[in-house]
Amino acid sequence: MKDGQADETLELKSLDEVRTLLGPLDGNTRLIRDLHGVNVLVREGSLRLLGKEDDVARVRAVLQAQLDDMRVGKTVAATEVAHRLRVASGASDALEQGAADPAVLQRRVTGATRPRTPGQERYWQAIQANDVVLAVGPAGTGKTYLAVAAAVAAVKSGAVRRIVLVRPAVEAGEKLGFLPGDLQQKINPYLRPLYDALHDLLDPASRQRYLESEIVEVCPLAYMRGRTLNDSFVILDEAQNCTVPQMLMFLTRMGERSQAVVTGDPSQVDLPPNTRSGLADAVRRLDGIDGVAVVRLRNRDIVRHPVVQRIIDAYERDRPAHGDGTAHKEEPP
Repeated sequence: MKDGQADETLELKSLDEVRTLLGPLDGNTRLIRDLHGVNVLVREGSLRLLGKEDDVARVRAVLQAQLDDMRVGKTVAATEVAHRLRVASGASDALEQGAADPAVLQRRVTGATRPRTPGQERYWQAIQANDVVLAVGPAGTGKTYLAVAAAVAAVKSGAVRRIVLVRPAVEAGEKLGFLPGDLQQKINPYLRPLYDALHDLLDPASRQRYLESEIVEVCPLAYMRGRTLNDSFVILDEAQNCTVPQMLMFLTRMGERSQAVVTGDPSQVDLPPNTRSGLADAVRRLDGIDGVAVVRLRNRDIVRHPVVQRIIDAYERDRPAHGDGTAHKEEPP
């Protein structure tokens, strides 16, 4: 072992301890590597920590404290372990102040795709640490894009075997039956934003291979009924246009070793009048449940053209004063 380097082993007593410390899809393992520079190797009945002495000691102290709590009967969630790891790294304090160190943000995601605002960083961290994430916020906050980026990263790392991208096909103005083409051609316009994200995140050859081999599946929400999705990263986009039964149906499709991200903008509900949005209902019901995170992105998290934020701000100011149909009766969660 080189000077200043450490190689320590943390003994574990159960599979529960492994799952809690490492998190869903090994999300906490990535936090340990990205925020602390420590590699984690899983061995039968133990975790091996490799890195600089100070970094390994810091990570070991966090994990051991969580183990001690579990072993005296306290309930410890993977999300709590993730929070403790972020606090120990100093990243959590910076995010809460809204002024995260750019170096910390850069380490969270490699390559061109990375969170660009503190709100997006909280969203990304929630995806790494939870089985289900509900992300609500206005257009341009990166809800769909970062979810697809996380899904692609999960496939490339071997955490999941496939990505399932889902959208409700809400008819706005035209009936599907009157649109030209076969069924696939009729629903493609509804799925276009998901294809656009894939276009940005994958080179043409990889994108074609993923689609042809069904590593990536893009489908309307109605096609999800009756399925069980194992080893999958499932994304439901534009979820404000789901009904409550549809949302329940979607969330119960998750199988073993799967993760779900649900995104939507509560200000853009296209459901019939007096129909409750499944997204608002899910946020109300599931916020605070272990393994589920609710992330609320704001106008300050918009990363599209600067004028987009000004447009949204103008509509937000004007909406309460008008009954012109720009606001849906469903209150944002």
